[in-house]
Amino acid sequence: MSESTKIDFIYLSEPDMIKAGVTDMPGCVDAMEEMFALLYHGDYRMAGPNSDSHGAMITFPEESPFPMMPKPTADRRLMAMPAYLGGDFQTCGVKWYGSNIANREKGLPRSILMMILNDIETGAPLAYMSANLLSAYRTGAVPGVGARHLARKDSKVIGLLGPGVMGRTSVAAFVAVCPQIDTIKVKGRGQKSLDDFITWVSVNYPQITSIQVVDTLEEVVRDSDIVTYCNSGETGDPSKYPLVKREWVKPGAFLSMPGYCQLDADMERDDVRKVLDNTGLYQAWYEEVPKPAHHHIPLPGVRFMDMIEEGQITLDDLEDLGKIVAGDSAGRQSEDEIIILSVGGMPVEDVAWATKIYRNAIEKGIGVPLNLWDTPALR
Repeated sequence: MSESTKIDFIYLSEPDMIKAGVTDMPGCVDAMEEMFALLYHGDYRMAGPNSDSHGAMITFPEESPFPMMPKPTADRRLMAMPAYLGGDFQTCGVKWYGSNIANREKGLPRSILMMILNDIETGAPLAYMSANLLSAYRTGAVPGVGARHLARKDSKVIGLLGPGVMGRTSVAAFVAVCPQIDTIKVKGRGQKSLDDFITWVSVNYPQITSIQVVDTLEEVVRDSDIVTYCNSGETGDPSKYPLVKREWVKPGAFLSMPGYCQLDADMERDDVRKVLDNTGLYQAWYEEVPKPAHHHIPLPGVRFMDMIEEGQITLDDLEDLGKIVAGDSAGRQSEDEIIILSVGGMPVEDVAWATKIYRNAIEKGIGVPLNLWDTPALR
């Protein structure tokens, strides 16, 4: 008897994703740690000739003969981010990423994201899911993996630039792995975002007994055990990216940088450990954009690629988080060392967390079953 050709999949709305556990940050940190070990051993694939590309993005020209074509305004992105992940995951998928900073004027998130998760053998869809929370939590969980291995265990103070979604999920991850945290210093652009952040912390993390709103980058960084810049803005001129000065950084600090960042010359010295979430990702980015690359991608890891090209450092001066997670390289080695982690974000992270959430949803009967076909019209 021939096998059935019927293909069903599930649709998971944002409320469905929440029911299935997408906001379980400790679980997400564990999933990202599992993913990093697979990444280090090579049991994954992303786009591009080196299988490490962040994704494929549609770009728009400054001037176009077509009046309806979008302009390349701030944070205007249309991007597909595909990946395969092996190990116990054995799935593949793609996150479709639409972003426009003007969305905020309409009461919408800056980015609106969807995820398709597929069976690796047939390519058939397993799930079509809302991905804003998926993306936000996996983004925050990566700094959590970094903090688990690279922050001091007795860390108590977080210095945060940018109290938005990325800032919140980073805080959630830091608290999950550093349970002694009791203080947050936060700098933001607007009072509403600060008020919303303070309310969110108070409701979710009563162990945070002190939330200090500060006005300067120096106040964010100085005396903080964990520093994170989770801001957004316009690329082009690194001198306008938020600065970290070495004189502000306390001995033993861990800096997690998923946002715009420039480092002063003393922070670029070889006694500051420089860790990348995936070395190949930054090498792929460097190949894909004009030079200097830091003018186009504002992450410190991209700046490190420019420094290699300029002869200031070598690739051996950079460390890989996956190698540390896998136990083939040391995590924190002393109480006083300063460590900076560049967080770029990768579609394998989306596939990892999407797979966990999909399996939870199937187990609990969450989501709307949809039928692709019983028998395909063409084959």
